[in-house]
Amino acid sequence: MTYFTILHWITLIVFLLLFILLVIVSKKETNPKIFWSMVFSSFLVTSMLALFSMFVLDKYTKKGKLISITHKRVLLNETIMFFGQVQNVGRFKIGHCKLEVKIVNNALNLNNITGKTFYAPRSGLGSLFSSKEEKPSTIIKDFTIAKNLKPGEIRSFSATMPYPPYFQKADIRYKLYCH
Repeated sequence: MTYFTILHWITLIVFLLLFILLVIVSKKETNPKIFWSMVFSSFLVTSMLALFSMFVLDKYTKKGKLISITHKRVLLNETIMFFGQVQNVGRFKIGHCKLEVKIVNNALNLNNITGKTFYAPRSGLGSLFSSKEEKPSTIIKDFTIAKNLKPGEIRSFSATMPYPPYFQKADIRYKLYCH
């Protein structure tokens, strides 16, 4: 949540007025312990609702989309490079866009599914005595690809991440998060 829109400010004002209203209603209580517990619970409820609504407003007012994305593997240094463009399709300024890249080694192929694909029995003691080094089959990396993106603006980006040499038939997935 980098930039507050007018909708964010209106929501904050509404929750502030709701808190003030709840404190005024709590004033009718004569016992000070109960009064302060009512004020504290009113503060907790309104602040949690305000925080939740800020995240919801952020999700639906700041929208970005990937226009194009390509990748090239560089064998010289075992990396993979991503090139593309991101566009702000919403009506409000975006603080930053984050691209999540997930590379999965040997994604499931429906022709080669066996029982061992889904269940491989293991013992807790096996990890104590094995010297076999397990290699990860999934790599997830986040990249900040755009900052201060105005409505309708398109920006190019590039990102590089290591690509394990033991990956075969890797599946690459992208997710874009804009705030």
